[in-house]
Amino acid sequence: MAAPPAPATEGSPQPEPHVREPGPGSARRGREDSRASRLSFCTKVCYGIGGVPNQIASSATAFYLQLFLLDIAQIPAAQVSLVLFGGKVSGAAADPVAGFFINRSQRTGSGRLMPWVLGCTPFIALAYFFLWFLPPFTSLRGLWYTTFYCLFQGLATFFQVPYTALTMLLTPCPRERDSATAYRMTVEMAGTLMGATVHGLIVSGAHKHHRCEATMTPGPVTVSPNAARLYYIAAAVVAVTYPVCSSLLCLGVKERPDPSTPASGPGLSFLAGLGLTTRHPPYLKLVISFLFISAAVQVEQSYLVLFCTHASQLHDHVQGLVLTVLVSAVLSTPLWEWVLQSFGKKMSAFGISAMVPFAILLAAVPTAPVAYVVAFVSGVSIAVSLLLPWSMLPDVVDDFQLQHHHGPGLETIFYSSYVFFTKLSGACALGISTLSLEFSGYKAGACKQAEEVVVTLKVLIGAVPTCMILAGLCILMVGSTPKTPSQDASSRLSLRRRTSYSLA
Repeated sequence: MAAPPAPATEGSPQPEPHVREPGPGSARRGREDSRASRLSFCTKVCYGIGGVPNQIASSATAFYLQLFLLDIAQIPAAQVSLVLFGGKVSGAAADPVAGFFINRSQRTGSGRLMPWVLGCTPFIALAYFFLWFLPPFTSLRGLWYTTFYCLFQGLATFFQVPYTALTMLLTPCPRERDSATAYRMTVEMAGTLMGATVHGLIVSGAHKHHRCEATMTPGPVTVSPNAARLYYIAAAVVAVTYPVCSSLLCLGVKERPDPSTPASGPGLSFLAGLGLTTRHPPYLKLVISFLFISAAVQVEQSYLVLFCTHASQLHDHVQGLVLTVLVSAVLSTPLWEWVLQSFGKKMSAFGISAMVPFAILLAAVPTAPVAYVVAFVSGVSIAVSLLLPWSMLPDVVDDFQLQHHHGPGLETIFYSSYVFFTKLSGACALGISTLSLEFSGYKAGACKQAEEVVVTLKVLIGAVPTCMILAGLCILMVGSTPKTPSQDASSRLSLRRRTSYSLA
């Protein structure tokens, strides 16, 4: 029997446990780990398909919900402001709640995150349908739409947080995660394009300009039953995508088993993890910069249709402009992925600023040729503004985990808190901007608006997004950004995830 090792004396060198000299075996294991970390084309596509329903619904609400509430439901602008603000705030408040419950959930046969996606699917489909339903009563319509918009945003959060956090559990390889993110963004935008096209084509008959030419009354125009029926059909088509795409996600993507084993000590609580993540400087800079940028994109999307309808003679080009924005976003996403890989993520951020001069140009010269050019450039800028934070966030998570000895599950806190802050900024931006329409004298359902309303829409489509984008880019450019971890760093992170504490 071998003698036990002599006890170490004070001052004697302590041998590091589990340290092995590199050899052919370790190189072979490294190659095997690299092959195991690769994601198949089918996995990446199915992962992207899983996010399509939320993007279709978000695109439809971003472009058409405000117009629907003002001109079809004929709710006063002040109530519309409360609907939009309340819905966005409920979605934002649901993010930390979702992160808390997801972190405390136990792994099942289909994983730890996947059951949340599947469980939310039927309820969010119903909430979305009733969001576009025109109730027979008129006095409480504001409460009706506030309730279902809050439900939709909250359920969409419980769907989106585990879905986006799934990126960290697909593979430990940062390059493969970036590739999966690019596939997700491309497939989501393609689905958004198809969904917005179908939604826009269906409801276009509800906003024919001849309905205003046929009446000389200055008040609101009576909504025909056909207009309401068109919105019902469009809502049902979008709602069906939730169960279909969620099924494909479940069949095509297998969540990697969480290899962490519970330690004897207490784990890290959600609130403690949230405090640590919000004090991480790279994460703070990323969140604050995209608070402004994401709010600018939401304002630009929300007021494009209203601007074309009431502040210019572009009401016949609404569908074409929306399609131009989405087509350019879809086509430019692979290009931006190449730019991200070739020139770095910080350099790619300058692509967001391309929207600035063209947004001002549209407000000054609202003609059809200018509008289509602005729509194309806006789509290019929106593509990089959506792709960039989701590509930078995994690097921020890895940078945090390299500096702190904490276990898996923190990626959910990073993702949920990021979505929380961006939704909160969007809620404030949309709520305040819609309230400005009320102050300027917007008349719900009226064919012709006052000149003050026209000026307000021009400011909202041009000056407001410009200021927010420039502010966000200035914050993002200050200081350094986390680098993509090297292969050795990725191996250390993978080892740490296998040996660290799990969240309590």
